[in-house]
Amino acid sequence: MWSVHPAVPADEPGQWTADEAVTRLFATQYRPLVRLATLLLRDPGQAEELTQDAFVALHQKWGRLRDHERAVAYLRQTVANRARSALRHRGVVDRFLRRASEPDPMPSAEAGALAAQGGAELLAAVRHLPARQREALVLRYYLDLSEAQTAEVMGVSVGTVKSHTARALVALRRHLGEER
Repeated sequence: MWSVHPAVPADEPGQWTADEAVTRLFATQYRPLVRLATLLLRDPGQAEELTQDAFVALHQKWGRLRDHERAVAYLRQTVANRARSALRHRGVVDRFLRRASEPDPMPSAEAGALAAQGGAELLAAVRHLPARQREALVLRYYLDLSEAQTAEVMGVSVGTVKSHTARALVALRRHLGEER
């Protein structure tokens, strides 16, 4: 049997309400659990938050806990599991940010057009397009949506997207070709 506080006699944890259990355990276990989480995460703020979440989880599951004597072990395991999850999440975020900051190995179609024609010249030409052609072009090539996705956004058929896009490209070629 564990005693949660030296001045408080250790009565039966199975008879405690969830509030009593969490209050007593928090008084003696919070600091050691935060230290554990800090060692695992190397982030004191996140460690405190994670530990508090572990106590909330214990409070929610107190009535279903089979062996109340193992509440401290449950808290330690919860902190360790949540720390592992946080580290995995941190790794995913780091990989994503690293990938996002790397240059594209294959430049997009619009990047090639901007490089070849000059950004300002191309933007001026796009502004001269009719609204629906401009919308189709931006959705397809700037947002890189499929024809079906573009059709859904515009509320038109895929065939209409194809014709708007084709007409817009012809108009851009004509406009940019005339200015040279």
